[in-house]
Amino acid sequence: GEILKIWHIENNKEDAIIYFGGNSESTAYNAPFFIELFPNYDVFLVNYRGYGGSTGSPTEKGILQDAVGIFDNLYTRYERITIMGRSLGGSVAIHLAFARPVHKLVLVTPFDSITNLARKTFPVFPVSLLLLDKYDSISKASKIDIPTLVVIAEHDEIVPRRNTDALLSFFKPSIVTATVLKGATHNFSVNQQEYLNALTGFLNTHLDK
Repeated sequence: GEILKIWHIENNKEDAIIYFGGNSESTAYNAPFFIELFPNYDVFLVNYRGYGGSTGSPTEKGILQDAVGIFDNLYTRYERITIMGRSLGGSVAIHLAFARPVHKLVLVTPFDSITNLARKTFPVFPVSLLLLDKYDSISKASKIDIPTLVVIAEHDEIVPRRNTDALLSFFKPSIVTATVLKGATHNFSVNQQEYLNALTGFLNTHLDK
């Protein structure tokens, strides 16, 4: 019953990218970046419920439900759909890759679970009991079997490297390409050349396969 605001970069292509951003990220700011970088894709930038003009309140259940609904709506319109998620959006992207026939997966500064992140920050509290939203990607990662790019910020102050490495340990090594952005923090600029090279190298290769 909610209305989602989704930015659509229309290039009339057979391939699409659905992008899920980080917590409170305004996905509209990524539009110029995606227009220039991915002329071979139609791109959909999703605003979670409660953000960026979308109605409702953000909950894990609602956001994941919306993601599946968006994919199902677009699935018959495109030959292949790649899912890209940054930070919190990585968990949404993993859920979709687990639940639906996604072509490729891109994870930018992802984490294993909100519970594990919080446990390191607040070790004296029973966070697993207090947190309503878990965003547990570990249980789904081992069941994913598509090409996956993981982008890691070397000096990520929000998502510690141990949480990303813990997630990576559950993926099949044969499907994952990991790139560490030297000197980058969690909210690094999307114009960083190393980041651009990683994305274009991964996404613009074998578009016809």
